[in-house]
Amino acid sequence: MTWNSHRNRGEILRAVIAAADARVDGLLPLDVEGATTAFHDELDLLGALQLRWHTRLSGRIERELVHQPMALEDAVVAAWRGTADEMPGVRAVLDHYRAEPRDEVMAAALRKASAKEHHLLAVMAGQAGTHATAAAARAGARIEARARAGWRPGASLEPAVAHRSAGLLGRLRAALAA
Repeated sequence: MTWNSHRNRGEILRAVIAAADARVDGLLPLDVEGATTAFHDELDLLGALQLRWHTRLSGRIERELVHQPMALEDAVVAAWRGTADEMPGVRAVLDHYRAEPRDEVMAAALRKASAKEHHLLAVMAGQAGTHATAAAARAGARIEARARAGWRPGASLEPAVAHRSAGLLGRLRAALAA
């Protein structure tokens, strides 16, 4: 893959994410210009969305753990909810295809991605070691279920938008006040 095709693929992925977040219908936005040429098939695009979700979730967990170092599970739950608020369309797409995969290859890929996410959640919540085990998978699934149970789509989006639009001085004031 050349640098230009890699960069174009990234731009198209951003457009796909924006379309998914605008629609929140759970369907892959294959009608985005370039999506069908930049990605080999639905599974390729779904994998890119899964990777973007996982990367954003991992980063958000790290940030939450800085703010809640003694309440690990609460931090992980807050991070999952915050990521879902930031990427509601992507979350809807992943959930839709996990529940209704196109074929067994897609089902297997999404099961594996879900297991890895559950392991991440359990490890970061201090409930599992680095080796993936059945107990880690159960703990991660429980943490995800807890995050989903208290998640209200868009509930935490307003403060984030207000904070982003506050400008540098507003963010500095907020940081100093905290």
